[in-house]
Order: sequence, then structure tokens, then C-alpha cells
Amino acid sequence: MRGPRTREVLRRRGIAVPEVFGDPALLLPQLFPNRFRPTAKKPWVFVPNLHDLSLIDRGADTVVSPLGSWNRRIDAILEAELVLASSLHGIIVAEAFGIPARYVRLSSGESEFKYRDYYEGTGRFAVEFASSIDEGREMGGAARLNFDYRALMSAFPIDLWSGNS
Repeated sequence: MRGPRTREVLRRRGIAVPEVFGDPALLLPQLFPNRFRPTAKKPWVFVPNLHDLSLIDRGADTVVSPLGSWNRRIDAILEAELVLASSLHGIIVAEAFGIPARYVRLSSGESEFKYRDYYEGTGRFAVEFASSIDEGREMGGAARLNFDYRALMSAFPIDLWSGNS
């Protein structure tokens, strides 16, 4: 599961869950070991959340639209030295490949819950959010995540899909 906040919600509902945190997108480098590579072609890119698409110039060279094929979105994110995003998975993909990233909260279209949950699930409890792209560029990436992909892989309930349940 993504983080401790999600775990607590599930526990309050009587669901037993392991204390293993991390978004499955963090596993991309392990699941596709030779498919995706950071290239650092651009100093930075911005990946907007769907709620924020109307707030930005979607045609800008620095904008990675969340619309389109997932593998092309990943390739575009990996072209950056710094990823700024109001899209949680923009942040996660960048960090999975070791690219510094910062959450930019352009609107209140979504609760902060999932962002805080992700950061806390990767060992970061005091991450500051930027309120503009310029501020995010100035702040740079958040502290590096603390994540062990093996623990997440081991906790995955593969038996639910293997027919052995």
C-alpha cells in the first residue's frame, strides 16, 4: 500500500494489512530493467495532474501531459534533471529512477492525503510543497526516498492472480 495513512484507514475498517509501504510504480526499474533510462536532456519538466491541465500551457516543451501512452509519459519524465509535478505518479516515476522531484500544488482540486501518504510511506514526513512551478524549480527535489523494492515485491498478493488462493 502507498503509505501509513492508507494503512490506518484500512485498519480502522478491520482490514489486516502489512506495514510495507510504496506505490507499485516505484517498481518500474525492476519490472522493466532495460526499457526505461534517464537521459537528462532537459533541466526540468512539469507533469500536471488532470485537474490542473487547464491551468498550464499544455504545448510548452517543459510540460509532460498525463494523457497518452504510459510508456511515452515515462520516457518524457525521464528526460528531465528535475521533475516538478502536481501528478503524484509524475513524482513517483521520477523518484523511482533517481530523478529529484517536487510536488507543486497548483490548485486545491485534490486532497493532500495521497501525496502525504506517499511521502510518509517512503520515510519523508516534513516535505514542503511548492505553490508554483517557479517556486518548485527554486526548491529543487524533495529529500531522497527511503524505499526497499524487495519488501514491496514480497508483500504483493500474487496468489490472488495465480489461481492458488
